[in-house]
Amino acid sequence: MYKVFFKTFGCKVSYYETECMKSVFRNAGYEISDSSETADVIVVNSCTVTSSGDSRTLSALRKLRSENPSAVIALTGCYPQAFSEEASKLTTADIITGTKNRGELLWLVEEFMSKRQHIVQIPEYSSGDSYESLTCTQFDDNTRAFVKIQDGCNQFCSYCIIPYARGRCRSKPVEVLKNEAALIAQSGKREIVLSGINLAFFGRDTGSDLAEAAEICAGTEGIDRVRLGSLEPEMMSDSLLDRLAALPELCPQFHLSLQSGCTETLRAMNRKYTAEDFLLLTERIRDRFPDCAFTTDIMVGFPGETEENFAESLEFVQKIGFSKIHVFRYSRRRGTAADRMKNQIPESVKSQRWHRMNDAAAGMRAEYLRSLAGRTVPVLFERENCTDFHHGYAPDYTLVKIPCENPKKSLRNEIFCVKIEESEPDCCIGRIIGEAL
Repeated sequence: MYKVFFKTFGCKVSYYETECMKSVFRNAGYEISDSSETADVIVVNSCTVTSSGDSRTLSALRKLRSENPSAVIALTGCYPQAFSEEASKLTTADIITGTKNRGELLWLVEEFMSKRQHIVQIPEYSSGDSYESLTCTQFDDNTRAFVKIQDGCNQFCSYCIIPYARGRCRSKPVEVLKNEAALIAQSGKREIVLSGINLAFFGRDTGSDLAEAAEICAGTEGIDRVRLGSLEPEMMSDSLLDRLAALPELCPQFHLSLQSGCTETLRAMNRKYTAEDFLLLTERIRDRFPDCAFTTDIMVGFPGETEENFAESLEFVQKIGFSKIHVFRYSRRRGTAADRMKNQIPESVKSQRWHRMNDAAAGMRAEYLRSLAGRTVPVLFERENCTDFHHGYAPDYTLVKIPCENPKKSLRNEIFCVKIEESEPDCCIGRIIGEAL
C-alpha cells in the first residue's frame, strides 16, 4: 500500500480541496500519512495570494525533496495555475498541475510511477468552464465541516491575483450539495460552513443562489447550524437576506469583506461598492438579525492611500463596530494592477497604520465580548483544554469557555445553553444552563 502525505497552504477552500484529494487517494487504496519522510507520494497544495505564499511553497518543495528524495512529489493549487511558465520549470516537483483538474491528480501520480517522466499539466481556464465537483467522503474530527460550494472570481480587484489562479465564477450543483450535506450529517457533524472563493456569487451560473444552498444544509436532518464564509457586500440583496433570516439554523455571524472604509481607496482597489453602501448593508442585516456579529478584513497601506484616507477608514470601522477584524498590510503582487501603481506606501508607514488599526480592532473586540455578559447562548463544544476548560463556539462565532468540573467527561459535539458571565481579551467565560440540546 502506497502512503501519501499532503502539505497545504492557503485558505479554507484550499484545505477543503486537500480533504477531497485525500478522499480520492484513500478510495484508491492509498494510506494517508502524517509523515512526509516515510511517504511514497507527497502532494503540495499551494497558495499564491501573496508573494510570500509563493516563497513558502518553494521552500517547502526544497525541504520535502531533501528529506525524501525518492518520493513522488506533486505540486498543485493556485501558484502553478497563476504562474504556469515559472512553475513548469521547477525541478523539485515531479508533477506540476494547477487548480482546474485536481480530480485527475491520482491518475497523474500513477502515470509518473509508470513512466518516471516529468509531468506538467496546467490546463487554462476559459469562460463557460463547469464546476469541478470534488467531494469529501471522509471527514476530519472537527465538529464543523467546511464545504466549498463556489469557485472562481469575476471581480478583478486591482490587488488580487485570484481570478487568474481560479478562473471565472462557477457553482457546485445543488444535487451534489444535498448529497454532501447528508454525508456530513451521517458523519456526526452538527455544523456546516459554506465557503467559496467568492461565496455570494454562488448560483449565478446555475439559476440558484446562496439562500438555496443555506436552505439545503439547514434542511438536512442532523445539521443544527449553518454558517456562511466570507461574503462580498454588493451581492447581499434584500430577498436573499429575508430567506436567510427565515432559517433558525443560520448562524448570525457575517464576514463582510470590507478591505477599506474609505470610498476613494475602495475605488482604487476596484471594489464594487462604497463605504456608504457597506454601512447600509450592515443596517439591513441588523434589521433582520438584531444580535448578529460582523467580522471583516481591512487592508492598510494600499498604493496611494493618504493619511486622510487611512483616517477615514479607521473612523468608518469604528462606526460599524465589528466584533473581530483581520488587519493586514498591503503586499505587492506581481501580475496585478496595483503592483504597477505609483505612490507605493513605505513599509514603515504600513506598519504604523497596521498598529493603529489593529489597536482599534482589539478595542472593538473587547467591547463586543463585554457586551455579551448576561446573555444565554447555545454553544457547540469542540474540545477540552487540559483539565481547565471546555471550549466551544456560540452562533456568532464567539469562543466560549466553561470550567471543567469533571476532566473525564467530554462535551465534544454537544450543544448546551451557556450563560455568559465574564470576558477575556478573545473569549467569554460562562456556565451551562440546563440539559444538552
